[in-house]
Amino acid sequence: MTLIRACLFNVYFVALTIVLGVAALPIRLFAKPLALPYAKLWTRLSIAGLRAICGIDIIVTGREHLPAGPCLLASQHQSAFDTLVWMNLVDRPAYVMKEELTRLPLVGPMLLLAGMIPVRRADGAKALRALLAATQHAADDGRQIVIFPEGTRTRPGEVVRLQPGIAAMAAHTGLPVIPVATDSGLRWSRNAFVKHPGPIHIAIGPALPPGLGRARILPAISGEWQILARGFRDAASEDRSVDNSVGVPAGTRHGH
Repeated sequence: MTLIRACLFNVYFVALTIVLGVAALPIRLFAKPLALPYAKLWTRLSIAGLRAICGIDIIVTGREHLPAGPCLLASQHQSAFDTLVWMNLVDRPAYVMKEELTRLPLVGPMLLLAGMIPVRRADGAKALRALLAATQHAADDGRQIVIFPEGTRTRPGEVVRLQPGIAAMAAHTGLPVIPVATDSGLRWSRNAFVKHPGPIHIAIGPALPPGLGRARILPAISGEWQILARGFRDAASEDRSVDNSVGVPAGTRHGH
């Protein structure tokens, strides 16, 4: 049954992406400011399908730590799910992502119009300068900037060396750094076709102390991730913590 559900979801996801990608052509030509709301619609429908077809619930704790304005969300990255869910957890997200994604048919142009931040990592110092300029622009625009400091998808519980870009972004902008832990890889693992039913936890921690240098901020993020992950079992035992507002526009939520 799990395999059948995964097949159905993948058909749904591909069909949804094609239909909305084609329907987005007028936005790309005539209504560019609508690109972000349209992208949020796509991810909202994608996650709704994941919940309905694959039986995956989303449990979010720590919403009170999200500031009203711009910030840097330093999230663990275990699954493609992580690249979807933040579109509707915050009001104006901007993902730091691989530049190659902007070349995807239909999707790539919308990513740029929606204000995502592509990075060509092979460019070294030039890429860092471009990242900092784009980060400052996003901060000035009031965006919540989502970055995955691990640099790639990892397995649940795996510890890898964090990339230093988050430290440079924090120093350059002075934005608060919000650590976020997840166990999404338990349900939708790295490069996996099958999605397993059950909860995905997202734990949002308090902002790190300001002014941490590179030598301190990366260990601080890793340490907070470990602390946050310890609460996943407790959160799973509380039915009330299942967050069915994920996929609902941020401004319409109540009780968080």
